[in-house]
Amino acid sequence: MAYRYATERRDHSDLACGNVLRSAPGHPGFPVRLADELFQRAASHLPTAPLAMWDPCCGSGHLAASVGTLHRDRLSWLLATDTDAAALSIARRNLALLTGQGLAERERVLRAEAAEFGKPALLDRADTAARLASRLRERGGDLAHRVGEGDVFAPADPERPVDLVLTDVPYGGLTSFVGAPSGGEPVPALLRALAAVLPERAVLAVTARTRKVALPAGVRALERVRVGNRAAALVRAGDVPR
Repeated sequence: MAYRYATERRDHSDLACGNVLRSAPGHPGFPVRLADELFQRAASHLPTAPLAMWDPCCGSGHLAASVGTLHRDRLSWLLATDTDAAALSIARRNLALLTGQGLAERERVLRAEAAEFGKPALLDRADTAARLASRLRERGGDLAHRVGEGDVFAPADPERPVDLVLTDVPYGGLTSFVGAPSGGEPVPALLRALAAVLPERAVLAVTARTRKVALPAGVRALERVRVGNRAAALVRAGDVPR
């Protein structure tokens, strides 16, 4: 069946990693255009009501913060978790930019640094923070969110059922999941773990730096996407063996 999803032509430069959103060595950003597209594709398989989203491998929070900024009007809540304390320290600051207060503080700091160090480029970044704050107000104001340590084997929050998971699986030797065969693909184990703690209606959109995202045996993807060196698969939680 052909997919259908809403699209908008957007300029994503305001959300470039290192502009207003923070980055750090070893914690790269995620392609904003791809995050935007994957969210729209996943949301097209769900009701139109505001959605609760979870990124269980959030890293620096760049993906989650980008989606939260672009789609504030379509989200009710955003959860970002990881097991890396260093990454979470960046993620907390990035997701704070989903609030007017967080953006105002970021703008203040950038203007102060521009004056102290005489760097006009920092004024441009401060203007970007102000522009993002204006867009946030237009799209519904502060987005409720939580950032914390956690893994994919625990329920996200029993009081806030998750509708959509969007995450980028770390690559190289950084990732292993319980139940994954030694030397095998970690994504099928990740999907089984997520499906076990999510409502059957939830949609899981998982990306990885690979030619094709592996799925558990017998599971058919709602959609597959490939952009550059990343591949993504969208599946329904209820279609994944638990």
